Amino acid sequence: MNGPREPGGRLVILGVAESDAHAVANRLIAMRLREHGFAVVNLGVCTPLREFAEALDRHPAAEAILIGSLNGHAHEDLRDLPALRAAGRLRRPLVLGGNLSVGSHKTSAHLQRLRMLGVDHLLTDAAELIPLLDSLHAGAGPVWRMAGARRG
Repeated sequence: MNGPREPGGRLVILGVAESDAHAVANRLIAMRLREHGFAVVNLGVCTPLREFAEALDRHPAAEAILIGSLNGHAHEDLRDLPALRAAGRLRRPLVLGGNLSVGSHKTSAHLQRLRMLGVDHLLTDAAELIPLLDSLHAGAGPVWRMAGARRG
């Protein structure tokens, strides 16, 4: 796990969903965030949701939890999110990005299932991450981001 570099700076918790071992995008996103002045707690790949909650317990100044999923199994990996939130855990905006469902045909139903679990923001384009974080930091409130997602 890589800890934050700058005490007092903007801090995020980053990791890859539990069933997903795709490390390259995770590393590139962490590098980009750091280039933009973020301190990043990077939990790496195959991270169970409870580990995100534990990281937030250790780093309560984190402004968001960022979870990547490239294998399309995010819904299964995040199935415990409602229970964790009901228990008062993971009380930060949760941003899920990557390939958000299995298969090449994406529908709004796939995205709605993730929203029903309690995912606050959905991204399919990593270029949208920093503008979203800046918007949240500025107090713009929740905004559903689905860059590149097809409706249907």
